[in-house]
Amino acid sequence: MEDVTGFEAWETHAAWWQAGFTQGADVEYRDLILPLAVDLLAERMTGPVRVLDIGCGEGQLSRLLASTGAAAVVGFDPARAQAEEAVRRGGGPAYARAAAGAMPFAAGAFDAAVACLVFEHITDVDAAVAEVARVLRPGGRFVFLLNHPFIQTPGSGWIDDHLLDPPETYWRIGPYLDESLEMEQVDHGVFLPFVHRPLSRYVNALAAAGLQLCRMVEPEPPVGFLDASQAAGVVGRIPRLLVLVCERQGVDRYRERP
Repeated sequence: MEDVTGFEAWETHAAWWQAGFTQGADVEYRDLILPLAVDLLAERMTGPVRVLDIGCGEGQLSRLLASTGAAAVVGFDPARAQAEEAVRRGGGPAYARAAAGAMPFAAGAFDAAVACLVFEHITDVDAAVAEVARVLRPGGRFVFLLNHPFIQTPGSGWIDDHLLDPPETYWRIGPYLDESLEMEQVDHGVFLPFVHRPLSRYVNALAAAGLQLCRMVEPEPPVGFLDASQAAGVVGRIPRLLVLVCERQGVDRYRERP
C-alpha cells in the first residue's frame, strides 16, 4: 500500500465517498466522468475485452463497464472499506485489494485499463505507470482521468475581484511547476491527500513506460454542474478534468516464451 499517500484517510472516509459520489449522487461523475471513460475505452476496441479498473473505489465504473459488454472487468483498490463495498454491491466485476505500484496480475493480462481520479493520490507515479504498461497487452488502451493539474495546483482558486471596474471573476493559479503533497479539506471534517504534478510529469512517465499518448481531452464541465455555479459563464470555459488516452507500444516482452 506504500504507493498511496494518506492511505488511512481513504480508509476512514470511504463511507463519505460512497455516499457522495456514487449511485448518481454527484452530477459531474454521472453526466461527464463515467460516460466519458466508457466511451474512450470503447473506441477502437473490437470483440471481447478484458478491462482493469485501477483504484476502483466501491466499483461504480467497474459495474458500468461490465454492463456495457466487456468480457471481463477487474477492479482493485488499496482501501479495504472500498474493496469490500464493491464486492457487496456486485454487478459482475471481480475485485481485489491491492496497490497500483504492485498489481497482482499477470503481464499482458488486460486489453484496456482505466484510472479515474486516482493518480493524483499516488506518490510513486513512475512505479504505478510502469505497472499499467506491464499488465496491458501490446496495443492495449489506457484511459487516464485526472483532476486537471492547474485546478489541483495548491494556492489556486476562484477570485472575485471587485477592485476592477467592472468586477471580474477569474481563476488564480498557484505554483504550478512545483510538485507537492497537500491534505485538502473536501468536506466538513474530511481531509484527503492530493499530489500535485505538472502535466509534463505525467506525460513523461507514460512515455518512459512505453505508453504512447494518442489523445488528450479537456472536456467542458457538464450542464448540471454549470447550473449550480454562480459563475457559470466563466466556469464553463475552464476544464476541471484532464483525460489522457494512451496505447501500449512494442512487442510483449513480458509474456513467457515457449
